[in-house]
Amino acid sequence: MEKTNKNDVNIIEKGLKFFRKNSMVIILIMIMVIFQILTNGLLMKPLNITNIFLQNSYILVLAIGMLILIVLNQIDLSVGSIVGLIGALAGTLMAEMNVPIAPAIIASVVMGIFIGAFQGFWVAIVGVPAFIVTLSGQLLYRGITMIILQGKTIAPLPVKFQVFSTKFIPEFFPEIMGLKTNALIFGAVAVLALIVVQARSRARKISYDIKVEKIPMFIAKLVALGTTVMAFAYILASHNGVPIIIVILFSLALIYHFIMSHTKLGRHIYAIGGNKKAAILSGIKAKKITILAFANMGLLAAVSGLIFASRLNAATPQAGTGFELDAIAASYIGGASATGGVGKVMGAIVGGLVMAVLNNGMSLMGAGTDVVYAVKGLVLLLAVALDVVNRKRAS
Repeated sequence: MEKTNKNDVNIIEKGLKFFRKNSMVIILIMIMVIFQILTNGLLMKPLNITNIFLQNSYILVLAIGMLILIVLNQIDLSVGSIVGLIGALAGTLMAEMNVPIAPAIIASVVMGIFIGAFQGFWVAIVGVPAFIVTLSGQLLYRGITMIILQGKTIAPLPVKFQVFSTKFIPEFFPEIMGLKTNALIFGAVAVLALIVVQARSRARKISYDIKVEKIPMFIAKLVALGTTVMAFAYILASHNGVPIIIVILFSLALIYHFIMSHTKLGRHIYAIGGNKKAAILSGIKAKKITILAFANMGLLAAVSGLIFASRLNAATPQAGTGFELDAIAASYIGGASATGGVGKVMGAIVGGLVMAVLNNGMSLMGAGTDVVYAVKGLVLLLAVALDVVNRKRAS
């Protein structure tokens, strides 16, 4: 009898551990199922799934950079204003000064990096808190945006510029039973890459004598992940195929995931966020990495600004308003710790998708803006509370 009780307790503990480790993914799936029911199946329609990514891609890009800063125990409140400024700069160059698209994009990205590095200088070298520096930047860059645009909207932008936010990967093969082939190939390659990465990760843990799940559980996990990826690919294949913006987004996510998980730079960022004094004493160049992280945030804010301007087909004075709050919320909902040192890039993507599905689902139900804001605020509070509870249990 006692043995049975112990087995039951072990199963419960393993279940709770699994939930804590994958809580946001589970919650995302639950939210999607709930809205799928409440919207009578509209949420999972191929057109709607595609629109979720098209409408929220710029927030997901920002969330990647914000996650890195939050892990570093920093913050950037100016990213929304940088998005607006970059959009204004790109729009002015292309629509009013007739600068070709490629040079205009390069100039915009360089400007974003410069702005980020400028803010990093004040934080790392001068010692001004990031909250103050970026709050000042929020006001400064919004003002510069209004000066550039003189209160007006610049539109339309070049047609070829819209490729970044509204176009799809061209189809090179005939359709299969009415499905776009590129999306199916995209899904198959993603599943294969997922299997290889998971297998290598498991083998590496075993080599370091780190406890891993048993083979049946590992296979079950791969089957679940692979099925999810192929279901997503099927949904895309049922519509217009793979949007270019999804390729850009997932490429960025994979690059930054690799940097944060498998490079010395990533380990240094986690070390600084976890204990800055100890990191400095161990020889890590905290100031240099802080400037680099803010410059990277500026880079991703520039990319986000270009995507947003491309989607709007215009540069507007109010572009990017409130984006910083969505990016911060995505990072915290995705598992970043409010005290730094904890968080994953893929977690930020999942957090961003939670916000995106909430927005989209409530919109399909006809909920007002007030309800949307209230629900998003509650979800953010619960996500941070969950992090605090987990940290207390771990300690």
